[in-house]
Amino acid sequence: MAVLKLLRAPSKYLQGKGALLHFYEETKELGSSFLFICSNSGYKNCSEKLTESFKGSNCEFYFEVFKGISSTGEIERMRKIVQDRKIQVVVGVGGGSAIDTAKATAYYEKLPVVIIPTVVATDAPCTGLSVIYKDDSTFDSYLFYPKNPEAVIVDSEIIAHAPVKFLIAGMGDALGTYFEARACVRTDSPSLENGGIALSAMALCELCYKTLLKNGYQAKLACENHLVTPALEAIIEANTYLSGVGADNGGLATAHSVYNGFTALSECEEVMHGSVVAFGTITQLLLEDAPKEEIKEVMDFCHSVGLPVTLKELSVTDVSRVKIAAEKACIPGETIHNMAGDVTPDQLYDALLAADLLGQDYFK
Repeated sequence: MAVLKLLRAPSKYLQGKGALLHFYEETKELGSSFLFICSNSGYKNCSEKLTESFKGSNCEFYFEVFKGISSTGEIERMRKIVQDRKIQVVVGVGGGSAIDTAKATAYYEKLPVVIIPTVVATDAPCTGLSVIYKDDSTFDSYLFYPKNPEAVIVDSEIIAHAPVKFLIAGMGDALGTYFEARACVRTDSPSLENGGIALSAMALCELCYKTLLKNGYQAKLACENHLVTPALEAIIEANTYLSGVGADNGGLATAHSVYNGFTALSECEEVMHGSVVAFGTITQLLLEDAPKEEIKEVMDFCHSVGLPVTLKELSVTDVSRVKIAAEKACIPGETIHNMAGDVTPDQLYDALLAADLLGQDYFK
């Protein structure tokens, strides 16, 4: 039987300069007591605007700074606060870990969740899943939710004042969206939501890529200078909504498996997720024998915004170590197996090294 096509997304997405000043107005139907689970910077950068948004309301709201990782123990701590204070709405304020902690807390307590990203380094805000860690910071599990967040609210001013490296990494993560979904369509593979890939999902994925090409470089310049411009707004939407909803409903392939493989290399511990996904996207195009014009277009984009096109830029100087990453990227269950004809560790190793050679050639 054919897999039924499926589309999921946040119920509401709000973005713009000063968006947090409208927080209460946009979420008041969800409940009258809010717990804001914040990263340190999330509390520092957002609490004032959020407090302002509640002026004149009878709502109760609490800010809780979480301890830096979406661990089982930290989720339990937040659940206890929710129970003790009779919280009705959970809000995640910060980067990926704060967001994942809030999603998990809301899920276990059967409450609505709102997401306020303070960086756009990944497409996590809009997705219906979390990465959960053990209390010793080692990976525990992926937690898949029955629905996506009730609302995602992005204040462009906060993103414009965050370090530009996060915006660049988010563009790297978003770069894989269209090409990975396209690979899944070719093999009739399911999306991350385990449904068939709808035309609407592919349209979002394609728009994501076109938006990166059109606005990426200008957005980077704007962010470096803390300016909110139409180009920056476009890239915030591409990194957060188009990539998040696109990947959720479009599926993953080689680019994200390459990232998972490279987590086995100690030299890559400080390398951002999106940087590896960008290099993985070039690798995927080589595996597909994509037109050289398309490969050049992707490499030109990466170079223009500061994403890596060589292994050295990923802190990998010993190419023999890439074999370890290639093996891990091809373990059973990895999304690389959504590729047409499948991919072996040897084939991936060769493609990674070929991508590196192309990248080195690019700088000659």
